[in-house]
Amino acid sequence: MKHQISIIIPILNEGPYIGKLLEHLLANSSVKNISEIIVVDGGSIDESQDIVQSFVNFNKGRKEAYHYIDTTVLETKPTPKQAIKTQIKLLNSEKGRAKQMNLGAKTSTGNILYFLHADSLPPKHFDRLIINEVKNKNQAGCFRMQFDSKHWWLRLASWLTKFSWRACRGGDQSQFITKKLFDNIGGYDESYTIYEDNILINTLFSRKQFVVINKKIRTSARLYKKHGIWKLQYHYWSIYVKSWFGATADELFAYYKKYI
Repeated sequence: MKHQISIIIPILNEGPYIGKLLEHLLANSSVKNISEIIVVDGGSIDESQDIVQSFVNFNKGRKEAYHYIDTTVLETKPTPKQAIKTQIKLLNSEKGRAKQMNLGAKTSTGNILYFLHADSLPPKHFDRLIINEVKNKNQAGCFRMQFDSKHWWLRLASWLTKFSWRACRGGDQSQFITKKLFDNIGGYDESYTIYEDNILINTLFSRKQFVVINKKIRTSARLYKKHGIWKLQYHYWSIYVKSWFGATADELFAYYKKYI
């Protein structure tokens, strides 16, 4: 069976990140493994849509869609003017990552879904790593994580993500899942405005359908820098504990909105 990945990226005002991410994905994957990249916008008022549309427009009207990589924005340098045939789509959705990601999944054509945050850069050959896991009958999982920060706590938190512990999981580590399993679960729970990643992960852990790939996805520590590391970590722990003790989706969002 041939496996292909649909990459789904929910965005809302991600102008500083989305262009670099698209370049990174094109430079670090193989055309044959990627069915499409689907960017789902939840109502951005910055330049996010214009940036994504520039990728889409470049490929319009071509028999085979090519994108030429701007090597200046990449850590991993491809061959200059590297041509990559990858279809990029821009969709508009109601605000809410769960709604945005479900819409992307609904329109996808690949048999593997890969959900990715706009400020996270997956490892080189991420596509091959994911497909190898699916071939080994692991239907869902994530990468271990590395924050773009040298703070000792964030370095420790990053190191802990290599273990297959439920408490160490989160959406920033990205999420791959076969489309068949995603549909069977029912997708993301759209009643959750936040914490939707963790709700899906809880379901996967309960089914013993989760694996951690021992390669690092590099993610931004921007919220920690904005709110302060200990303050934000306290609120994240509070949300986790509240969910553990049965807090509703609305209660979690109300807490998040008040403190974060």
